[in-house]
Amino acid sequence: MRLTQLWSPTLKESPKEAEVISHQLLLRAGYIRKLAAGIYTFLPLGWRVVRKVEDVIREEMDRAGAQEIRLPTVQPAELWEESGRWEKYGPELMRLKDRKGGNFCLGPTHEEVITDLVRGELRSYRQLPLNLYQFQTKFRDELRPRAGLMRGREFIMKDAYSFDLDEEAARESYERMRSAYDAIFTRLGLAFRPVEADSGNIGGSLSHEYQVLAETGEDAIVSCPDCGYTANVEKAELGFDAGSVEEPTPLGRVDTPGARTIDEVSAMLGVTADRLLKTLVYDADGSPVVFVVPGGRDLNEVKAERLCSAESFAPAGAAMVEAVTGAAVGFAGPVGLDGVRVVVDRTLEGAADRVCGANETDVHLTGVMVRRDVEGAEFADLLEAGDGDRCGRCGGRFAAFRGIEVGHVFHLGTRYSEALGARVLDEEGTEVTLSMGCYGIGVTRILAAAVEQHHDGDGIRWPMVIAPYQVLVVPLQLRDERVVATAESIYERLGACGVEVLIDDRDLRPGNKFKDADLLGIPLRVTVGSRGVEKGQVELKARDSDDVHDVAIEEVVDRVASLVRGGLSGTGR
Repeated sequence: MRLTQLWSPTLKESPKEAEVISHQLLLRAGYIRKLAAGIYTFLPLGWRVVRKVEDVIREEMDRAGAQEIRLPTVQPAELWEESGRWEKYGPELMRLKDRKGGNFCLGPTHEEVITDLVRGELRSYRQLPLNLYQFQTKFRDELRPRAGLMRGREFIMKDAYSFDLDEEAARESYERMRSAYDAIFTRLGLAFRPVEADSGNIGGSLSHEYQVLAETGEDAIVSCPDCGYTANVEKAELGFDAGSVEEPTPLGRVDTPGARTIDEVSAMLGVTADRLLKTLVYDADGSPVVFVVPGGRDLNEVKAERLCSAESFAPAGAAMVEAVTGAAVGFAGPVGLDGVRVVVDRTLEGAADRVCGANETDVHLTGVMVRRDVEGAEFADLLEAGDGDRCGRCGGRFAAFRGIEVGHVFHLGTRYSEALGARVLDEEGTEVTLSMGCYGIGVTRILAAAVEQHHDGDGIRWPMVIAPYQVLVVPLQLRDERVVATAESIYERLGACGVEVLIDDRDLRPGNKFKDADLLGIPLRVTVGSRGVEKGQVELKARDSDDVHDVAIEEVVDRVASLVRGGLSGTGR
């Protein structure tokens, strides 16, 4: 392909809306253009990268025994009503009506549709295991789409769904997909970590996210360097020193007029935040539940909601707080609450000499000892993990990272197959509900994640395997016939041996050509200039290196082809 023919409209400046580097560079380099909030058009270079990503995923999914299909984008409400998600999914579900008044949605995911397909076709255990996957456009009406392709409303996903006869076989399918995902993200040239995660509104009992490590990532994860345990901060199990009990202190009362927040109480009483008990009232299916955590920490709502097993779960309103505590908001405490479930973070089980609200406006209690003063308290892990916290698996100390979620695998069990009646007959002729798994990869999000990891101050540095083109040939003096002839010969010979090659045949100054070459991020650049041609040489430079090598003209094609093969196989750039 010639740059004079390639439609790749570059921008000199980053649009103001582009906050993260991947969004800036993909816009500036002419890979994408915004149509509406969270909705993007892929230009020729961007679409080539998307197809490269899909090719890698497709190869590994096929190798793992999955079969590709294509499911509809528009889905009938009846299926979502069967699964119970039509009302529960939330405002992210884009709902619409057809001309007859029928309710439909734009698919954010396809559990209902695939289960409906399978329940109508599978009859016997002999048809199992079955794993079906697709590449499909999804739509989720995000409240605040941001960061370009990292948090869009419309995006391309690879989603796969496995069906097995029982739990044991389903977990084997799950592990097979995990191995495939490890291979996919390794081949894509991404630094990633599989992370234990919460299943969210997809459901299921076992879940791993695949996080690409990047400072701009939306997700916070922790990893233990001692045992390797890695999880997102909502899921991570925290360790604690069990059995240690602090010296008891007398319970007291102190007036704290107007001091409602942790900071205000700390300042008024001259105590640090970690000596306070933060007491939070939540509404779980209409009933109050009180949670208590150290004053300097936040309640992990994911863990709290999981403990309650509630259909609806949210911070209680002022009316419920006042009804439970008998005091204005800001003076709640766990001491003396009758008939209310109280759950205390387990790190506080042996705590003494703490301060908490007295359940009386403008009053706090001092000298609180949790075991002594909080009757009927339950103890559980309620904290969001952070850097330096103790690992719940081995007792080591967590290190914190930021990540971009690019893949997620779920063991669903019978969550959807039971609701939609997907059953087969086993060997004894008994009807059995299928056990399911689902496995997603954000195809278009991978473009953003790759750029976040592979860039410098001048532009993108694509890994060879997903680069839109592998080599860029840059002739510098188009009025020198020898330069043009040499560049054209290299261009033709590289193409003939299967290398994906661009030639910059634009009549521009060398500096402009080099600037665009760095911005586009093509892995290898062959520069042809008058002085080099006189010596029988061209310059060869890798985008991810500052080194420039003089290579004989007759050798450059073999040298480049070798580097391309090495980059595609993971043995070179």
